[in-house]
Amino acid sequence: MSLSRKALSGFVWTFAQQFGTQFINFVASIILARVLLPEEFGLIGMLAIFMSVGNVLINGGLTISLIRTEKPDQRDYSTVFFINLTGSCIVYLIIFFTAPLIADFFRQPTLIAVARVYTLGFIIGAFSSVQLTHLTKKMDFKTELMVQLPSLIFGALLGIYLAWMGWGVWSLVWMYLCQALLLSIQLWFTTGWRPDFIFDKQRFIKHFNFGYKLMLSGLIDTIYNNAYHIIIGRSFSAAQLGYYTRAMGMRQLPVQNLAGALNKVIFPVFSSIQNDNERLKVAYKKIMQQVVFWVAPTLVILGILAEPVFLVLFTDKWLPAVPYFQILCIPGILYPLHAYNLNILNVKGRSDLFFRLEIIKKVFITIGIFFAIPFGIYGLLYFQVISSLFSYFVNSWYSGRMIGYGMKDQLRDILPIILLSLITGIFIWFIDAQLLLRLDLNDFARLSIGITVYFAVYVSAGVFLKLSTIDDFKQMVFKK
Repeated sequence: MSLSRKALSGFVWTFAQQFGTQFINFVASIILARVLLPEEFGLIGMLAIFMSVGNVLINGGLTISLIRTEKPDQRDYSTVFFINLTGSCIVYLIIFFTAPLIADFFRQPTLIAVARVYTLGFIIGAFSSVQLTHLTKKMDFKTELMVQLPSLIFGALLGIYLAWMGWGVWSLVWMYLCQALLLSIQLWFTTGWRPDFIFDKQRFIKHFNFGYKLMLSGLIDTIYNNAYHIIIGRSFSAAQLGYYTRAMGMRQLPVQNLAGALNKVIFPVFSSIQNDNERLKVAYKKIMQQVVFWVAPTLVILGILAEPVFLVLFTDKWLPAVPYFQILCIPGILYPLHAYNLNILNVKGRSDLFFRLEIIKKVFITIGIFFAIPFGIYGLLYFQVISSLFSYFVNSWYSGRMIGYGMKDQLRDILPIILLSLITGIFIWFIDAQLLLRLDLNDFARLSIGITVYFAVYVSAGVFLKLSTIDDFKQMVFKK
């Protein structure tokens, strides 16, 4: 199979995986949001940073090194497996014994028991992380889909049942653990890979030398990405953290489905052509334009119609999350570009530069957060927009120099798409404000009409303007 056809097949199955898993999680979250209180989601949000940091420490960049390695063998996979498993146990024990300190910090005594049970997911996930990497290395995203869907469905059903029975925040805990356990069991039976009792010191050093810089970068990035959870959880109420978590989850839905699917495919694809800068440049340009072409309008129309979206999906108790979501949509458009620019550094083996850039960005963010806190939660949200623009500038500067596709060229290729999204959005906002609201239509009707008209106008305008993105999409999908 050619590289382009293999990439397309990988994207189709990965998109199906992303869409399927996100759809199940989204439907479950809608039901749970109607039953549970924002405060209960806020409690899980307080643990987000510890879950994220733990996952980074456990993997340590070693699984990424496996994907990048051209021909890893059983010694590679087994060594990484036992390192991940050992790391997961260590991280769990640290959180187990520090749970009272976490609860004291957030002034939430319930977090002691919740943290000790919820973070068992570290150990469960470590049992199957290499199996999952094995599938990603082979670009076998179809199998990933087949094992993830049942896990998510049964876990979601359990969470919904427990929430309905009055289990509160524990319904979210047991839903997560059930999903993780079922996924791990299925991966063991479906991948066919089993670890041998091997620990190769030389292989470990090889993967660690590449991965530890990514681990440090990921650790710093994770801490700062979740800094808002810490600050909001500590300085404001659990309910406000719940609103923020809900807004961020809504923003991530289109980003994870489209950008996340492509991001999972492009790293192994880019790695296979890592020494051909011209092919890397062409592939990166086309992928970047495709992602922006679909992510930008989705976030724009959801931001414009945010109020009816939250009313229809989550009821009026979640309306305080609407302005949070609208602000977060702005950096959401740039998020895929960060990931792809950084992927170039990983593909080129420049984990050292990757780490250096993270230091630069985080120093900027630290200073910015210090000045944003006095302005309250909205100061923090608007600073996310500023930090996103700064991060894109830094990431595109270095990765662009490596393949001859810098920020100036990137902006020239994506600005027409973003402008078209915004202009179409202004048109729909005017229709909604001047026509649909005056007709006194219900929220569902406003959403249906607004979204349908928006994408009809957007795609038609793209065809009329002869955007290359549309031709690339048609060729990618329909070319034999």
